Amino acid sequence: QVQLVESGGGSVQAGGSLRLSCAASGRTVSSYAMGWFRQAPGKERELVAAISWSGDSIDYAASVKGRFTISRDNAKNTVYLQMNSLKPEDTAVYYCAARRRPGVITTPPHYDYWGQGTQVTVSS
Repeated sequence: QVQLVESGGGSVQAGGSLRLSCAASGRTVSSYAMGWFRQAPGKERELVAAISWSGDSIDYAASVKGRFTISRDNAKNTVYLQMNSLKPEDTAVYYCAARRRPGVITTPPHYDYWGQGTQVTVSS
């Protein structure tokens, strides 16, 4: 079993930056694909970014491409999401997820483990 704990959320003004971290415990996730998803009130959970086990394959939602960067440190069992140039429409609960396969995939049902989420609020 894998436990995922997100941190780094908070409130920021438009144009600001935040860095989210997702620490995994219970077993190593170095062979797992990892993803960041978000869910705003009244909306479905959507992919923000996903990264393969090696970091060689990465996918971003079109709305965050060029502003957000996903990375991972397998030695620390941790995945990161650097968010720059934040916009009010980025406001959501952000979730970390792990998939028991190495390749990138963008849909929530294919992920096996989820964190509790961290709130990101961007004010205009």
